[in-house]
Amino acid sequence: MGTRFRTTEGLVDELGTRSFERPPAIVCNAHVTALGVARALDAHGVPVIALDRTPEGVAPGSTAVAAAGAVTYPLDDVAGFREDLEAIADALEHDPVAFACMDEWVHGLVAADPDGVSVPFATDAVDDVLDKTALYALCERLDVSYPETYRLEEAGVDGDGPPVLSADAAADELGFPLVVKPAMKREFEEAVGTNVVEVDTYGAYRDVVDGAAEQGIRVMAQEQVDVAEGEDRSLASYRAPDGDVLGVVGNARVRHPRGYGTSCVVDVVDDPQLRERAEAVLDASEYHGISESEFVYDHDRETYVLLDVNTRPWKWISLPVAAGANLPMAAYADAVADATYEPDPSRAPRWVFLADYVQAVHAHGGDVLSRDEWHAVVQGDVATPAELEADANTETPDVVAGVYRPDDPDPTYQLLRTELGLREYYCAC
Repeated sequence: MGTRFRTTEGLVDELGTRSFERPPAIVCNAHVTALGVARALDAHGVPVIALDRTPEGVAPGSTAVAAAGAVTYPLDDVAGFREDLEAIADALEHDPVAFACMDEWVHGLVAADPDGVSVPFATDAVDDVLDKTALYALCERLDVSYPETYRLEEAGVDGDGPPVLSADAAADELGFPLVVKPAMKREFEEAVGTNVVEVDTYGAYRDVVDGAAEQGIRVMAQEQVDVAEGEDRSLASYRAPDGDVLGVVGNARVRHPRGYGTSCVVDVVDDPQLRERAEAVLDASEYHGISESEFVYDHDRETYVLLDVNTRPWKWISLPVAAGANLPMAAYADAVADATYEPDPSRAPRWVFLADYVQAVHAHGGDVLSRDEWHAVVQGDVATPAELEADANTETPDVVAGVYRPDDPDPTYQLLRTELGLREYYCAC
């Protein structure tokens, strides 16, 4: 059993009575992604503090988490978020290292700039990557393919980026169906409930564009790419301040729902060309830190096109860890003076998020897990980060589960409660 989720005041009081031998890591929000980060750091003896606006995430109950509690949500009150983080830092003997596990927490850490908290990513380069107008402008310079995209006059335009058209002209160029995407993902997701909207009629298109304009949200019209299903690939990486890149390429074999849904089966693959293109974008942006560079294969162009770069850990962060590239620990080691990290021998496991995968198979069929892989997951016959750290010769695990692990049961229990409708968490990741 993990720790108790406390109020901000209660967490500060608790931390004031605790002593940690090395700087703790902070993870926020405290759900699936944070659980993967916590387990990766705990394998190296790093104490982890899980922060969120609600206790309903899966991470607080993990044995990898030393303390957990509430903080002000940065989208609601950046000053309050800063005050909470500084109070937590003041209660600790060492400056904590903060890992933001969703975009709003990334922006919150950048805007808050809290004293006494180390941030292991380039805060001054985040907007050049997370803002898709700036990201696609980089792609233009580097000749990295991305979907045909138009910025919309009605939504407000600034800086360089894709061509600018009226909403009607963009629809004429692209035809229907098309995709409406925000320049900045999370503000759109908070307003609309998703980070991308597929529309197949002019009326639905205008509803989204006009609604975004009313709320001051910049959006773009983008072609609906003829995507090769099951071929999506991402560079999962940590780029150090000196430019060195540690990472692996992951192939999202299964998503749920199909198309733009969440990844629920991801494999490690060898793709030097895609890796080179992703690293070129990261280098040009001068971003350092953990990131996921997302590509899809476009049947029409017969090449991979870049959709997004997420400047943070993401849902399947435990896959590169199991593959020998512990990205959270690499980031922590660069942020803490006396910490070190060396990658483990490379491996090629498969990552599966069972809650979504079971729904995907139920809806569409096509189970891609073998009988032996199902047995490995259910029996917990998969090397944990701690085992990989202790024994570099451990056999390659066939499957890594996103949450389920028999030696750390509470996250699975909490996730089951959410899936059964007994409680609700605000984010899938």
